[in-house]
Amino acid sequence: MSEKYDVLVMGAGPAGYVAAIRCAQLGLKTACIDNWITKDGKSVLGGTCLNVGCIPSKSLLESSELFSRCQHGLVDHGINVNNIDLDLSVMMQRKNKIIEDLTKGIETLFKSNKVEWIKGRGRLLTDKRVEVDVNADGIKIYQAENIIIATGSSSADISCAPQDNEYIVDSTGALEFSEVPKRLGVIGAGVIGLELGSVWRRLGSEVVIIEAQDTFLSIADEQISKDSKREFKKQGIDIRLNARLMSAEVVDVDQGKQVEVHYQDTKGDHKELFDKLIVAVGRRPNSDNVFEKEVDLLLDERCYIHVNDQCETSVPGVYAIGDVVRGPMLAHKGSEEGIMVAELIAGNHAEVNYELIPSVIYTHPEIAWVGKNEQHLKAAGENYKTGIFPFAASGRARALGTITGMVKILSHGDTDRILGVHVFGPQASEIIAQAVIAMEMGASSEDLGLTVFAHPTLSESLHEAALAVNNNAIHIAAKKSIK
Repeated sequence: MSEKYDVLVMGAGPAGYVAAIRCAQLGLKTACIDNWITKDGKSVLGGTCLNVGCIPSKSLLESSELFSRCQHGLVDHGINVNNIDLDLSVMMQRKNKIIEDLTKGIETLFKSNKVEWIKGRGRLLTDKRVEVDVNADGIKIYQAENIIIATGSSSADISCAPQDNEYIVDSTGALEFSEVPKRLGVIGAGVIGLELGSVWRRLGSEVVIIEAQDTFLSIADEQISKDSKREFKKQGIDIRLNARLMSAEVVDVDQGKQVEVHYQDTKGDHKELFDKLIVAVGRRPNSDNVFEKEVDLLLDERCYIHVNDQCETSVPGVYAIGDVVRGPMLAHKGSEEGIMVAELIAGNHAEVNYELIPSVIYTHPEIAWVGKNEQHLKAAGENYKTGIFPFAASGRARALGTITGMVKILSHGDTDRILGVHVFGPQASEIIAQAVIAMEMGASSEDLGLTVFAHPTLSESLHEAALAVNNNAIHIAAKKSIK
């Protein structure tokens, strides 16, 4: 007879492990199935985010930014540092230690919340049974009243750039380089491509990003996109838009092996040679072989598991959350879905406000936004107002020496309710959280303008942008803009 649970969670990334912990906290007998194995053969929790995604990339972004500042950004502070040297192996060791600490932390949380960790690859069968290939013990069958599928996503690949995991790599491989590439190519100018390109540019690579779209960062507010592209160009990142990749292959050259890339743009055919090539063209849901055909779960045309607003699949008692379902592939979105589903299973009311999921790009300066952008509002014919405050007018930003960028607030032309907030500048990832809270509470720009912010802080820029919406900003010249 198969072992029975109240809840079986398939996947231990930010969606799965959070769902499992919350289910256990609510008194449900819970097990989490995961098969992530490190290069040295250890089973670990945390999925892509902790092991080869969010956490290691942010570690390298921080370390590379410190290295870059030591080289170029301290002279104005009266600090002269000579003979700056990079020890990439130590930087990578630090990154790996952070990963180890956090993944062990999840294991501790599982133990303290009495979540059973089943090590192996799971596949959903009929009647809410899960077949698990338990690495050392063969196939075992588990059963539960409720199943939560949280199998995440994987880097998308393209046939014209076959990866060899040495010269042509995905985002995972780009976090493991043993030396700084002299010349680095990146396919894709999205979030992952920009972050990884930034890391290696700061560490000394000549970085060329090849992007098929003719618009840079079309997912962001157009004004923010233009300003950020200009800043990245100043930093030495060569971004080539409207460039269609034709082929990429490893070739022998005088210095050894390199990657030869062929692409086309409006000026014709081009060839480039790179020491390494990162393929960062997005991610695909891990829905392959997650369930047997007889289960009859519905998939959409992009292979996402079909769910409703409460993450219920077409099979009663089976839920799917995180990257494997519709919506942005963001760790915090998956975690919130995990909590929602846990609460629903326990009989409580819960929902996720999909209109207010913040997005962040951890470049320098950072880019963050929530809600509608100006393109959305114009296309919808919405009556709106705009308030902008540049970081150049912020005393705190001046003191930090990071004055590039702005805070931009869009509010309704009649009700003044905040419709969107966009930040390009220092600590945008932290500032945007205040905007999310305000919008969740249905605040107007006037509400934010009447709120007291500490001085001197970067957060004051949000306050001033709110004042600017109604032409009341104190630290910039008045310029009212009503659309």
